[in-house]
Amino acid sequence: MDRPDRATIHAAMETKGHVIFENAKGFDLNIVGIRSSVTKANRFDDWLTVSYKDAAHGDWAYFAFACTTDPGLSHLQNLSHQDGTAVLKEGQYRSSHMIRKHQGKYDAICQKNGYKLKTYRDRNQDGTIDRDPSKIFTNATGINIHRASATRRSTQVDRWSAGCQVLADPTDFDVLMTLARRAKEIYGNGFTYTLLNEADL
Repeated sequence: MDRPDRATIHAAMETKGHVIFENAKGFDLNIVGIRSSVTKANRFDDWLTVSYKDAAHGDWAYFAFACTTDPGLSHLQNLSHQDGTAVLKEGQYRSSHMIRKHQGKYDAICQKNGYKLKTYRDRNQDGTIDRDPSKIFTNATGINIHRASATRRSTQVDRWSAGCQVLADPTDFDVLMTLARRAKEIYGNGFTYTLLNEADL
């Protein structure tokens, strides 16, 4: 999937009735994942995008980072949950995340305790992402936005995601967290995450 542009993403959000944040104070982050139509697992073939209004000039700032919005092959083939491996459902999740430690190790944008995200569950271990709209679950925890390796850009998802939204490049992740910390200073420790399909654009 080619790098998506901000205007196209915002148009898709408007079509779906999602909120677009544009506070004039700046750093009112729109964190939006774009899921590739390719269902074969284990590649960083999705995008994690961030847009916000610049306080100084009112222009849009925009970033797009290579990521996965799907679990890696290791977790798809070795189930740790009786319902199957979590695959986040598309939608807008208002104030669903906050900055705290991912697995107690480093700051990331993590699912709030008690917030019920909607997920599909993949149980058949065939390495292809299953998204059955007739079976939606709300029992997933720890669906965080974090990085893969701390030292290099990763090319395969493998164990880096059990349903999280994971950036391939640690440098990109550092940029994301710099923006998130600035937003937290202005608006508090709550972040909305929106997930779109490539077909929505």
